[in-house]
Amino acid sequence: QVQLQESGPGLVKPSQTPSLTCTVSGGSITTNYHHWNWIRQPPGKGLEWIGKVAYSGSTYYSPSLKSRTSISRDTSKNQFTLQLSSVTPEDTAVYYCAGSSSGIYAWGQGTLVTVSS
Repeated sequence: QVQLQESGPGLVKPSQTPSLTCTVSGGSITTNYHHWNWIRQPPGKGLEWIGKVAYSGSTYYSPSLKSRTSISRDTSKNQFTLQLSSVTPEDTAVYYCAGSSSGIYAWGQGTLVTVSS
């Protein structure tokens, strides 16, 4: 069974570039046709897809966040990482990582990132 676990800074200041890491166990991030996603949910709002890294290493981003987002992976650690630049309080959210194939089949528990001075 694939399990995902996010880790992140918790509290960051505006304009910083926090990094969030997702560690995957029970499966490989290079498994064919599997994709590894970042999704967030601001307080009181719905889920927002941020982007993903595919089994091949290709990356895909939400157009609305593309200019501030970078997703990378470390296959030796079976991890993938999100960097979001120039954060503002509007980026405060619970950030989730998730595995998908034809649909999402596994979620991390989520990590709260609060942007505040």
